[in-house]
Amino acid sequence: MNEKTPRTLIAGFGNVFRRDDGVGPAVVNAVRARLGRAPLDPLDDGFETLGETVDTVVLHQLVPELAETVKDYALLIFVDAHVGNLPEAIREERLAATYTQPFVSHQFHPSTVLALAQQLYGHAPRAVLLSIRGYDFDFGEGLSPETAALVAPAVERILALIAAAGAG
Repeated sequence: MNEKTPRTLIAGFGNVFRRDDGVGPAVVNAVRARLGRAPLDPLDDGFETLGETVDTVVLHQLVPELAETVKDYALLIFVDAHVGNLPEAIREERLAATYTQPFVSHQFHPSTVLALAQQLYGHAPRAVLLSIRGYDFDFGEGLSPETAALVAPAVERILALIAAAGAG
């Protein structure tokens, strides 16, 4: 890896045992497939293999410890589900490093992770949140057909963001 190449981290989060809430991890594995990498299995979060130009991790929820990891990247792309309260099926939101109230179901907002990285380590990456509409948040595994259909467009958008950043 060229140290001058900007590095990207894709962090998919959500509960894979609540159907569409697991779209973040599903998108991460779809990106990994496009990059020619094996999918992360349900017990692997991806932290053991960090060090590529484009890294991927999956989390059940965002935690403050993530700030230490994100400080090493130029671009951070968070991927999560939304419950249909946004007009777009896939919403792209540029994030600032600010302390923000948490989501209803996640302990930390992505902007808070960035604020912690900035405060503790002097650097927060440029960051984007892709929120993908979920239709079924009941107990169970696997995405609804409607949310599964949004995975490929989300992957294309992530790859475009990475290309625009000059990584990958």
